[in-house]
Amino acid sequence: MEMNGIAHIQITVSDYSKCYPFYRKLFEFLEMKLVFDTEELIYGVGSRTGILVRGANEAYQNEVFEQWRIGLHHFCFRARSREDIDGLYTFLSENGATIVHPPEDAAWAPGYYSVLFEDPDGIRIEANHVPGRGKLDPHS
Repeated sequence: MEMNGIAHIQITVSDYSKCYPFYRKLFEFLEMKLVFDTEELIYGVGSRTGILVRGANEAYQNEVFEQWRIGLHHFCFRARSREDIDGLYTFLSENGATIVHPPEDAAWAPGYYSVLFEDPDGIRIEANHVPGRGKLDPHS
């Protein structure tokens, strides 16, 4: 079976009211259609990707995200161009996001260019651009 991408990712945050404005602005910037936008969850869909954000159960609301624990390390959006990465960086900077690293080239694949940032809970999100077929190119 050949997969057709990831349908959605669900993120659980410690304080939904703190994280909601961040994701609301990010989804809007990424031109994601809001499928659900409530006091309990926000779910945006765009570019064949869905992201749902909701608050943690009360028992876990005082915990903090640790990317080296079992579970999610980070997730990465794929951009269509380097200029999109630069535009996202500008948007994030203007909206007070925590930037882990600004747009930079990396050796993960030929032409790999990315920005890495955190949501208000410290969950890491990356956006990258890889031209052509990247590591799937038989000549790379």
